[in-house]
Amino acid sequence: MTTFPVRACVAAAAALFSVSACAQTSAAAVPPDAAESAMVKAVDASAASDIAMLEQIVDINSGTMNFAGVVRVKDTIEPQLQALGFKTVFHPMDQLSNRAGDLVAEHPCPAGKGKCGKHLLLIGHMDTVFELASPFQRYSVVPGTNGRIATGPGVADMKGGLVILLSALRAMKAAGALDATEITVVLDGDEEKPGSPISVARKDLIDAGKRSDLALEFENASRLGGVDGQDAVRLGRRSSGTWVIETTGRTGHSSGIFGDAMGYGAIYELTRILDEFRKELPEPGLTYNVGVILGGTSAAENAEKTGGTATGKTNVIPPAAIARGDLRTLDEEQNTRVKKKMEAIVRDHLPRTGATIEFFDTYPAMGVTEGSQALLAKLQEVNATLGFGPSAVVDPKEGGAGDIAFVAPYVPGLVGTGSMGAGAHAEGETVYLDSLAKQAKRMALLMYRLSGQGK
Repeated sequence: MTTFPVRACVAAAAALFSVSACAQTSAAAVPPDAAESAMVKAVDASAASDIAMLEQIVDINSGTMNFAGVVRVKDTIEPQLQALGFKTVFHPMDQLSNRAGDLVAEHPCPAGKGKCGKHLLLIGHMDTVFELASPFQRYSVVPGTNGRIATGPGVADMKGGLVILLSALRAMKAAGALDATEITVVLDGDEEKPGSPISVARKDLIDAGKRSDLALEFENASRLGGVDGQDAVRLGRRSSGTWVIETTGRTGHSSGIFGDAMGYGAIYELTRILDEFRKELPEPGLTYNVGVILGGTSAAENAEKTGGTATGKTNVIPPAAIARGDLRTLDEEQNTRVKKKMEAIVRDHLPRTGATIEFFDTYPAMGVTEGSQALLAKLQEVNATLGFGPSAVVDPKEGGAGDIAFVAPYVPGLVGTGSMGAGAHAEGETVYLDSLAKQAKRMALLMYRLSGQGK
């Protein structure tokens, strides 16, 4: 297969991405060294216990707002990290951001900071989207899959990733490779529904990013084509934010609509803006959904900003309208530029109307960089050693926002190094059970090599 240099890969990823040219780059198959062979054997030896652990933590409801459940997952994971030599601390957030809290674990370099290769940041979360009220609460193997697929709340997103993270670290420990690594693990309890203010909710993660060199996000990964398809990874995440538009107009008898005195009314002004968005904004990687609209003689949102009330009559020109939606971009340059275009469209009012737009950023974007492409090249080398074949690269547009974007200004990273499955965030979510061992082997060898001990 054709080999692409890093800079060419960045361009190819931006142009193609769904399965980019870079994704198909194959590396020379270098046999595993003694430590790497020991890691592979350790992962295989723990396969049954890893699946048992997955069942255990999936059966703990840890919906974001079930703080006690999130802490129970933390209590399951923390002693296992401690047994591997990590120093752990749990930062409760219930009084700070109305969420459960963050587990931070540090494995210092015994020779001193910076003397164990790259300082690795491993990112994950302990919560799921399935709250206590959900009927989807238990782990089970999917019938008719020959034991290859399991289902359960958060089984792939991302409790499978938590199991992979621990399995990879245990394998490194068994091979004597963990001792000479410098690793920080940050597991938060609110990835699915971030707490506020975000500066507090993500402080632990951002602080860890600033003192690290590389990041691996153990969120659920992709397998193109299903259980027998090609394993994939992502190099970027789109931003996630919202916007609200409020329009105004003169009100009076509908017979005066479009006239010099009354103008067009608030609803026509809102319609103009949204249609101009539809026509003028499209570009690769950008989406801007309209989620709710209210308009009429009166329009008021509810406290949750998920709906509201509107009143009006067919023979009255409406003086008020509101629309709320989201905005997702590939990188911060696109985010800034698109917002300016939206603001310009909003300012170009119909006669006798007014409009404002306000933006609310939640998750920043993680753009594709040369650093992330270099990490991909390292991953492809690991794939070749393991005989797995190259990983595909999935367009960031195919997934949601994520925590790794908060550290993207400080470190390059890989997105989706966790378990693979289907139907995340929906009842019936599944995991491909073979992905646990495959990903644990990948990540153990990758971390070993990034620490400067391997090839």
